[in-house]
Amino acid sequence: MSAHAGMSRKICAILGAAALSWMGVGGYADADEFTTLKGHGGPVMALAVSPEGQVATGSFDNAVGLWRDRSPRWLEAHDAAVTALAFIDAGRLVTAGDDFTLYLWPQGSSKGELIGRHQGKIRALAVTPDHETLVSASWDGEIGLWPLDDGSERRITVGSGINDVAVGPDGSIYAATMSGQILVYEDVDSPPRRLVDQGFGINQLVLGPDGDWLAYGAVDGATRVVDSQSGDPVADFTLERRPILAIAHHAETARLAVGDGQGYIMMVDTDTWRISADFRATRSGPVWALDFAPDGRTIWAAGLDDLAYGWPVALMGEAEAQIAGTRGFLKDPATMPNGERQFMRKCSICHALDPGDSRKAGPSLHDVFGRPAGTLAGYRYSEVLDGSDIIWGEATIDALFDLGPDHYIPGSKMPMQRITDPQDRRDLIAFLKRATKVEK
Repeated sequence: MSAHAGMSRKICAILGAAALSWMGVGGYADADEFTTLKGHGGPVMALAVSPEGQVATGSFDNAVGLWRDRSPRWLEAHDAAVTALAFIDAGRLVTAGDDFTLYLWPQGSSKGELIGRHQGKIRALAVTPDHETLVSASWDGEIGLWPLDDGSERRITVGSGINDVAVGPDGSIYAATMSGQILVYEDVDSPPRRLVDQGFGINQLVLGPDGDWLAYGAVDGATRVVDSQSGDPVADFTLERRPILAIAHHAETARLAVGDGQGYIMMVDTDTWRISADFRATRSGPVWALDFAPDGRTIWAAGLDDLAYGWPVALMGEAEAQIAGTRGFLKDPATMPNGERQFMRKCSICHALDPGDSRKAGPSLHDVFGRPAGTLAGYRYSEVLDGSDIIWGEATIDALFDLGPDHYIPGSKMPMQRITDPQDRRDLIAFLKRATKVEK
């Protein structure tokens, strides 16, 4: 038996688990009320809603939240930001992210099963209509085809980074590329058909419920609908806002939601192909994740905040912008001394200064001086830090930023970044000594 076949049978066995009661939903606000899901330690970057209304959120904090009564159950396996989510059905969830990996989360389990990995960041997931194959899009220039039954993993080499994928009713795979094309693979062994040549990278695409139209959004703000077979124009909703970062469709209510880099959510009626609402959702920053509740009455959205937001569709345009879109690292540099400025730029997105679980991507720096690396209780470190002889202090923190994490601690999940100016490093260390000090 091949390794791929063995992997496939293992996945199949997991997917055959019992009833999916763990995905039950209850306690969300009424569809006519605004609601929030709060608990992540970094920006929410991905959203998915199950057929029963279970909301899943993926975050820069490397975690996935599964929400019930506005309370999360955390799923943790990724070593970098979680950027793509897909429910296989009511209760089986697949997650993927910037660590190149895909995980399957079976019923009731907080332990993810590794499906496989790409050679680059994974940007999108889709499921075939028969629920037998998972499709992944990666910046490594490949589409992954992962069988959820017997069979072997397959790859389609596209040759350009892929931002999004969709699967048509007949199983055709539509790929949105960074080179500005939408390619259609009707047969994985045959060359693709070029449907769109936009010129600028295409970030998002959505197929109509019958596969007759395709909507896409691009880096330059292009928001267009084309015939999914001929590529002929159907409608153009391009405004002076860019880039397009999120698109979601709700078939029963004929609504298409579009989120952009300037914080707007535009609603399009897909029966009449007219804009029905255009709403400023953020006070600052982008909207980069959208999905509808099963009844279409609520649109879930996320941006730079650590929260996901649920808007009643009927009230869009009447409510004020809710997503703040402001982060500490975006503070005016002129208002901070240099040490704090270095922390805000290099450290604050991943690390808190306070004690306790901040749910950020990295461990708290509270009382970090004198702490052996990899020892803060409750934080899931990289294996490379198990038994590390590094003790954090002025010299080791200086070396970390002088050399960069990938050289100082090879294999760590810390992102690559350096502070090359010795004075900047000295100022950062002085700030950390004050800000992380334990009060006696």
